[in-house]
Amino acid sequence: MTTTAGGPATDLEPSSTLTHRQILTVFAGLMAGMFVAALDQTIVSTALPTIVGDLGGLDHYSWVVTAYMLTSTAAMPLVGKLSDVYGRKAMFQGSIVVFTAASLLCGLAQTMGQLVAFRALQGIGAGGLLVLVFAIVGDVVAPRERGRYQGLVASVFAVASVIGPLIGGFIVDHFSWRLVFLVNLPVGALAVVIVGRALHVPFSRAPHRIDVLGAALLVGGVSAALLVTVWGGSEYAWDSPVIVGLAVAAAALLGLFVLQERRVPEPILPLDLFRNRVVASVSATAFLLGIAMFGAIVFLPVYLQVVRGRTATNSGLLVLPVMLGILTGSTLSGRLITRFGRYKVFPIVGLGLTTLGFVMFTTMDISTPFAFVTIAMLLAGLGIGMTTPTLILAGQNAVEQQDLGVVTSTITFTRSMGGAFGTAIFGAVLSARLAALLPGAVPAAALDGVDPERLLGSPAEIQALPEVIRSGLTGAVEQSLHSVFRWAVLFAVAAFALAWLVPERPLRERMGPVPVPEPATA
Repeated sequence: MTTTAGGPATDLEPSSTLTHRQILTVFAGLMAGMFVAALDQTIVSTALPTIVGDLGGLDHYSWVVTAYMLTSTAAMPLVGKLSDVYGRKAMFQGSIVVFTAASLLCGLAQTMGQLVAFRALQGIGAGGLLVLVFAIVGDVVAPRERGRYQGLVASVFAVASVIGPLIGGFIVDHFSWRLVFLVNLPVGALAVVIVGRALHVPFSRAPHRIDVLGAALLVGGVSAALLVTVWGGSEYAWDSPVIVGLAVAAAALLGLFVLQERRVPEPILPLDLFRNRVVASVSATAFLLGIAMFGAIVFLPVYLQVVRGRTATNSGLLVLPVMLGILTGSTLSGRLITRFGRYKVFPIVGLGLTTLGFVMFTTMDISTPFAFVTIAMLLAGLGIGMTTPTLILAGQNAVEQQDLGVVTSTITFTRSMGGAFGTAIFGAVLSARLAALLPGAVPAAALDGVDPERLLGSPAEIQALPEVIRSGLTGAVEQSLHSVFRWAVLFAVAAFALAWLVPERPLRERMGPVPVPEPATA
């Protein structure tokens, strides 16, 4: 029998006694849950125009994506804490049931309003899944062995993220858009069954008090901050009363959240965690990586479709080197960490490779050989794959088992927030540069009745434009993207510099208390 912070464990033997085959069985269920959650972040975007054409409600178009992103991000820290209190297995199964039920409701939606509401519910389940997969890995595998398994999880996330638009396009072209949501049902059911039968995580039940006010303040503050990034510069001007009001509300609510967490005995997010140098430095690095990673990769399809004239499906295939890089980097680094028991070198090398890939992005134009583009994407993906799971492993290794869920959710949450801010920042850069460059690139008379920003989402319309407009527009987009990628380089360099400050801690061979580091090695 094992013990945790809450008392003696009442479940089965410690998970560290599982055989490799048993662990792989558990992973089959975990990766099924991870796959559907990650896939849903990208597969729906391809189907959106068809959905709007069927259901109407164009004014709710962006909310189909925004609602999902808001609730999934806000749910991450809450689910992480609740899993420490109520157990990882129950929370994982609950999350996948919520996600699967919401997927069914999305597939049956009759109006855009219904679809937005069901997508918000689906996001809650997805946020839980994305956090709990990594937390459960920490429950069933000791830190020294954890790297190779977390690499598999990161690979599934990468594959799902890249092939999502391809699958979505195929389903919409050959079947009904409703299948985009309904395909989650069999995979979700399989994940629930596998995890229910194979996963046995040591867990003790002890009385707890949930910080409801802290949870409400966190959700409100995060939602307001994310709406600033989603609406700013697109739905509303950055200096509009709506955006300014949301920014003030976000700052006030998050400030109150910090005060609340300092006074309650069982906070949703224990602020003392950030006194741990590993957790603090890893979280900051994950945030900067999220900005650079999402900000750069999100705009790669713009380069491929607008500048190079590729179709959406073709551009999806062309970004496969990113997926291959993430798959290779996460698998290779995980195995090397398990073999040598050291992790610090991998975020440093990984962020160095990512920065190099982004630097190569800044030079890409309409005549760049695709071999060069492929190498740049491969390097960026390789670095991301080496870095992302390693940061989570370092944070998990630095805390006690009872804080595993909350530290995992904190690192995942900061990276997601970085991605939201990165997408907003780089979108604003692209819009500003395009507005400045277009008047000199396209004759003023030719721009009458043309909305350049709308055309960015319709490569077919761009190719149909007269040559004088098309060449000028693609040239302006090309230069604007160079500015976007330069910003990505700056954030990647900042993350690279911060990675050097992540302390190296010996990876534990067994589940148990975290050893207190010597001052000299801190």
